[in-house]
Amino acid sequence: MMCDVCKENEHVVKLSKVDGDTHTYVHLCEKCAAERGVEVTATSHPLGDLLHAVQQQMIAAPGETGRCNFCSATLKDFRATGRLGCARCYVAFESSLRDLLRRVHGNSRHAGRRYEPPVAVGMPEQLTILGELRQQLRRAIESEQFEEAAQLRDRIRVLE
Repeated sequence: MMCDVCKENEHVVKLSKVDGDTHTYVHLCEKCAAERGVEVTATSHPLGDLLHAVQQQMIAAPGETGRCNFCSATLKDFRATGRLGCARCYVAFESSLRDLLRRVHGNSRHAGRRYEPPVAVGMPEQLTILGELRQQLRRAIESEQFEEAAQLRDRIRVLE
């Protein structure tokens, strides 16, 4: 937007004037603002310096430009979608992911309870026995050995 006074330069300051219920805005370039006694040079603030340093660090982050060798995903893709491309991305972006976990959770290592699947005692063994008995039953019926088939049927019912 151009300066409202000289109409030559781009505005750098937006002044607002309040008279009762009316609000008026004046856009001024650096030269016109200086003529009206408005200081345009920004003073440095420690928080602004810190934010600028963080921004520069994010731009120059090493994982940002890198790619996963397997799926060609980038860290930028992860930030956009919230998903990594493949399991090998965890190795490719390890340092960046550790930093992210540290910022989000306060630590990059899991410190809580671990998942332990329920212990199935005898279940896989019983399933294989049932499968074998069913195959024997099918063969006995195909070969018309009905007495043996009846015994196998009874054994299957007991196990089920």
